[in-house]
Amino acid sequence: MSSRERGSKPDLYVAARIIKTLKENNGMKRTALATACDLAYNRLVKYLDWMSEKGFVEIDGEGVVYLTPKGEEAYNRLVKWILEYIGRLKFPRF
Repeated sequence: MSSRERGSKPDLYVAARIIKTLKENNGMKRTALATACDLAYNRLVKYLDWMSEKGFVEIDGEGVVYLTPKGEEAYNRLVKWILEYIGRLKFPRF
């Protein structure tokens, strides 16, 4: 993320979709992950940079993205909470 974007807050619904998709697939290449999360590739990369800085994901030499133990904890706390109290991770665009 750029310095301007670093000061902004990430959309937790987007982060939750990424985390949930990685959890369900046990790691994915970035392009497939962007498609599965319905995100533009460049937007996914910005989120992955942020998530990597926070220790939620690791990207191997082949470009496969994996959840770390901290990412698993984020799944257990954030994703499950959103699904329980909100009911879904994706909302229609207006």
